[in-house]
Amino acid sequence: MREKPLHKIGDELSRLRQELTRGAEHLSQPVGFGIDGELVSGLIADELSPRQEAELAGQVARLLPFHYVQTNTYASIMSQVTDHLGGQQKLVDWLDRFPGLPRLTARLYVLMGLLDGFSEKHAVVTALREFRERTPYPSGLKGYLVPETDDETLAGLASRIEDLLGDGETDRCVELALATTVCARQIAPRAAELDPEVDDLGELMDHCHQDIQEAASAEDRTQG
Repeated sequence: MREKPLHKIGDELSRLRQELTRGAEHLSQPVGFGIDGELVSGLIADELSPRQEAELAGQVARLLPFHYVQTNTYASIMSQVTDHLGGQQKLVDWLDRFPGLPRLTARLYVLMGLLDGFSEKHAVVTALREFRERTPYPSGLKGYLVPETDDETLAGLASRIEDLLGDGETDRCVELALATTVCARQIAPRAAELDPEVDDLGELMDHCHQDIQEAASAEDRTQG
């Protein structure tokens, strides 16, 4: 994963703050999903084998989209993992070390973090609104976008990506993520005209597109 998008999301992803709420009430923690407490203890003690650490990374990746509905016990265990690794950015970086679902999940959360951050930038909202006046539903986004464009539009797409990831709809999740990066890349020049402080939007979306595409292709190979 490229360093710039990872560091751009900051130390804390607003999407992973436990106290944050959104319309995710329909999500329920999947039966049989959980985190092995012994593996967590082993991670904290630096006693896991590479195979065990990869197993734990898979468990964390499967649970991450359900952070809104985790029980207090699992939330506490996730906090232990996150704190041991050094924060949410380090958690994402750690997941990226393991091919398959952990790496794909990490890269999707980097994109979600960027979308959450850019969603409230006035120049980005204006550029997206102008773009949608010409193309109301950009390629791949029909069915995911509401007619109005506001400071929740990009964050809303991030939420849909997270929902699809949690539902196990990996292919649709990746398709939506890639379509979102393409759309954001298209509005980037106009956004930079309006506010030079967002002149890295296009570069960041290019990086995310490449990272997610690469991780998804690798996961397809592991599934095959």
